[in-house]
Amino acid sequence: MQIGHHILKNNLVVAPMAGVTDRPFRQLCKKLGAGLAVSEMVTSNSLLYGSEKTLRRANHEGEVDPISVQIAGSDPKMMAEAAKHNVDNGAQIIDINMGCPAKKICNVMAGSALLKDEPLVAQILKAVVAAVDVPVTLKIRTGWDKNNRNAIEIAKMAQDIGVQALAMHGRTRACLYMGDAEYDTIAAVKQSIQIPLIANGDITTPEKAKYVLDYTGADAVMIGRAAQGRPWIFREIEYYLKTGEHMLPPTVEEIHTVMLEHLHDLYRFYGDLAGMRVARKHISWYTKGLAGSASFRHNMNTLQTIDLQLNAINDFFAELKSKHERLVYADSVEADAFEKVELAA
Repeated sequence: MQIGHHILKNNLVVAPMAGVTDRPFRQLCKKLGAGLAVSEMVTSNSLLYGSEKTLRRANHEGEVDPISVQIAGSDPKMMAEAAKHNVDNGAQIIDINMGCPAKKICNVMAGSALLKDEPLVAQILKAVVAAVDVPVTLKIRTGWDKNNRNAIEIAKMAQDIGVQALAMHGRTRACLYMGDAEYDTIAAVKQSIQIPLIANGDITTPEKAKYVLDYTGADAVMIGRAAQGRPWIFREIEYYLKTGEHMLPPTVEEIHTVMLEHLHDLYRFYGDLAGMRVARKHISWYTKGLAGSASFRHNMNTLQTIDLQLNAINDFFAELKSKHERLVYADSVEADAFEKVELAA
């Protein structure tokens, strides 16, 4: 898998997710097998460049190459300036967000709302590609709604303008995250372009990753929600694609270790108070579905210091390790990777 001059170690990509794919999470996913991790979207509004949130999202210190930064906006000039600003601050790939379905993004005609305005799409792509000397990639959906799937037109336009890879979520803007992702449109887009295509949407297991790659002919898959609390999914998929066999599930001890390393990175990155609060959702994702975790997660949200948080985690995993060695995900994990988890002795 190659994007511009960047040769990725594999074809597994971490999807950009607001509030999730911060630097600690990106680094962790890369460590556990992802070939590329795209940042949370960064505003193109230069008035916010100095805000704490924007500065944090632009922090790539110590991050494994290549560094991909997603920018969002609807003004071609501002998007071009944002691309240059982020390249000056370490970005090695600029990703343009035309896939986010959130109302607050679409209401300002950014994200997937742009798919309604193909001439504006062209202006933005041309401005950003001309502004930077690093590869530009694009994230889109299949279209605005089921009656207006224009992904092929957008993809061809992007390729002609100089975009060097396309990521595509198998839902329309109107679908949000409801229903099942469809892959026929992704397959049709793949047949229409020569640049690398990254398929995204409902990829929750190694089997599903292989199916989507085979069905669509895509060059890579992009994993989003399935990596929340399960960042080792990337090495599991890579192993399955290479061997056709499943890795042994991680041990309880390893999950405990990975989780603690992640949390300490969050504390350092955000500071103690904010880091402790950000950590709560990750703790919930890591433990959801495990025996006794419902009361543990509820209690976690009441703890107000890092020490209390860590002590509760250590006690919870000590209890698990006294009874079980590994985790086994149920057969229905494809439908919901987090709801049905069983402990194996």
